[in-house]
Amino acid sequence: MTKVDIISGFLGAGKTTLIKKLIAEVFAGQQIVLIENEFGEIGIDGGFLKDAGINITEMNSGCICCSLVGDFATALKKVVDEYHPDRIIIEPSGVGKLSDVERAVLDVADEAGIEIATATTVVDAKKAKMYMKNFGEFFNNQVETARCVVLSRTQDVTADKLDETVKLIREKNHEAAVITTPWDEIEGSVIFGAMSDAKALEHELELEHDHEHHHHHHDDDEECECGHHHHHDDDHDHDHDDHEHEHHHEHEHEHHHDHDHEHHHHHHHDHDADEVFTSWGVETPKKFDRADLEKILDRLANTEEFGQVLRAKGIVQSSDGKWLHFDLTPGESEIREGSADYTGRLCVIGAEIDESKLAGLFGV
Repeated sequence: MTKVDIISGFLGAGKTTLIKKLIAEVFAGQQIVLIENEFGEIGIDGGFLKDAGINITEMNSGCICCSLVGDFATALKKVVDEYHPDRIIIEPSGVGKLSDVERAVLDVADEAGIEIATATTVVDAKKAKMYMKNFGEFFNNQVETARCVVLSRTQDVTADKLDETVKLIREKNHEAAVITTPWDEIEGSVIFGAMSDAKALEHELELEHDHEHHHHHHDDDEECECGHHHHHDDDHDHDHDDHEHEHHHEHEHEHHHDHDHEHHHHHHHDHDADEVFTSWGVETPKKFDRADLEKILDRLANTEEFGQVLRAKGIVQSSDGKWLHFDLTPGESEIREGSADYTGRLCVIGAEIDESKLAGLFGV
């Protein structure tokens, strides 16, 4: 029986950083397959884990819980048959609902010879309050369903802020273990121990019981809750935080405000992800001056003239011939030098974003 670990988290929380830590410190020597579920049409940087011998199956055409359950089942069975992995790690889209992902796995568990071992949600300690307030339908589902909540960037918040975040998590989930120790100070085995708490089995039995009593099959042409209509032909999701280091960055623009102002709320439970979030992405050969790129990111991170930008990521060539990789979440951004890509690529994901203004901002 192949074990499945589901590691969810809202946009930019640090899911991939946690996955890399677990692979290096806990799963070394095991045969691992990572399945990423992308929001958008094309995954930009899913390949970085291949260097560690990890095989990646990218599923870009929707959420794994929708009419793609059939495709998901095929992918899972193929992974088991071809790789005979010890573990399958599923990294859902940052706007995916963890409960939907769990049910999608349970749908095919017997057929594929798999079982859910852990269901974890990564939460950015700095931004939990804002995301919970503005995108509760998606964020809260991830927190409520998790057996373990791993807080990221706890070393970057005050004791009062951390306490507030833990209380917010506890209001949504009384049972899950909540990890508050900075990741650099804790062994991966300790994190995984909390993820694998004995309550996990009890949780799965409850979920299976609920599943059997409320199950409905997803026909191939049936749309379910999380939606799968990706209208943007050039969309790219950058929910993969491979460079999301657990410390402040040289180019981080930290303005020390929570962005807690209220927007349209999404707390009821009938939204498709595509109804709330938009993923805008382009490929471009344009060369950017680093100082100009910093100004662009500062506007994206700290104003709302382009909509509510939740995540931006890109790889572009600079005017001096180097390649610049950038990451952005609300209120902060980072630029670093990195490896060349076949062309420049940009992605912005958020709510009510103005795509024409974004194109103008980047000059593409």
